[in-house]
Amino acid sequence: MSKKVLIISYYWIPSGGAGVQRWVKFTKYLRNFGWEPIIYTPENPEYPSIDHSFEKDIPSDIEIIKTPIWEPYNVYRTIMGKKGESINAGFISENKKSGWKDKLSIWIRGNFLIPDPRRFWIKPSVRFLVDYLQKNPVDAIISTGPPHSMHLIALGVKKALPNVKWVADFRDPWTNIDFYNELNLTCLADSIHHRLERKVVQNTDCLVTVSQGWMNGFLKLNPKRNQVITNGYDESDIQLGHIEPDRLFTISHIGTLNAARNPAVLWKVLGELCQEISGFRADLQIQLIGKVDFTVLVLIKQAGLENQLSKIDYLPHKEAIEKQQSSQVLLLLINQSQNANGILTGKFYEYMASHRPILAIGPTDGDAAAVLTASKAGTMVGFEDTERTKEAVLEYYKLYKTTGLVIDANSVDRYSRKNLASQYAGLLNELIKSH
Repeated sequence: MSKKVLIISYYWIPSGGAGVQRWVKFTKYLRNFGWEPIIYTPENPEYPSIDHSFEKDIPSDIEIIKTPIWEPYNVYRTIMGKKGESINAGFISENKKSGWKDKLSIWIRGNFLIPDPRRFWIKPSVRFLVDYLQKNPVDAIISTGPPHSMHLIALGVKKALPNVKWVADFRDPWTNIDFYNELNLTCLADSIHHRLERKVVQNTDCLVTVSQGWMNGFLKLNPKRNQVITNGYDESDIQLGHIEPDRLFTISHIGTLNAARNPAVLWKVLGELCQEISGFRADLQIQLIGKVDFTVLVLIKQAGLENQLSKIDYLPHKEAIEKQQSSQVLLLLINQSQNANGILTGKFYEYMASHRPILAIGPTDGDAAAVLTASKAGTMVGFEDTERTKEAVLEYYKLYKTTGLVIDANSVDRYSRKNLASQYAGLLNELIKSH
């Protein structure tokens, strides 16, 4: 008989983007390891993008519980004159103008909507779930954030039902997240964020996050138990048949490209190579798939690369993977932020599984650099290392012009979503044994 786990997640189908993928994929495979997932998610959420392609991953008989959520975004849109527009995640701005209204909205978000704009769903969800779980017991609860309001829901349920084992799954850090300092917090708001974070970390039965670098930050708060379970790739997404590499020398970034990831060193190098090497400009195509901050486009224009740019706002996941597999080089960009050493996105593992060379720009002593080196899947260069960036691009370009670019990454299988779901099931089994 399967054991039951309640998963509290703001992002669920039909949400697009990275936030939904971790728990859609775990839900897909947990049944294989004796755990029956039950999903709790909002009835009317505010998603930055929609992607129905994940629907194929979820068995039709999975129990999905939904209750209404009130979010302040309609008020925000009315004040900002942005009726009908979707809200971008992660402080990405596609327009140059950022007036006092934008600054005020960020200040309000950071100082009054603590920990995030989904805070109004916490109390109703705790009431609903305590009643539900008393009638429909489960063996464990998992909350996944951000938004970190999901962890506060689980904290409230844990207080009411202390015997239920709870895992707090942090896809991103809380006060150590890259845009935390952009919230313009007062001392009071900052202390509230830290206090709530500490309560979650110290009351969960196990804290899980996606990299050792991020875990090191959480360990300072003394969790009872901790485990790193990385992001990964789904083998069924990658097995799309043989895809021919692009004719052009495509350097592709798939996913949101915000100002903190803007690789100034790369645009500078590519601009110089267009001037220095005959035929390079004609061969080059920069492919950006996903939301792009306007600062990226400004630097691309300044480098004289406008005609080499192909920009696509969003692609369904299946089509994005096809683009990964056909690209000559995949561009992995790490945020220039306080938590950079621990950044290991789900996209990174999909890149590795695509067997295309990865050009990564970020900390050369971080978690991503270590995995790249061990797997031989690509090259990590420093944020401002012009010389090494030029060497890496030229090395890939030479192979593109001669033998062709192929990477045989090592140990990719360990990062399959199925293997990672097995790890999660093992953790849950250990927690309920210690009951």
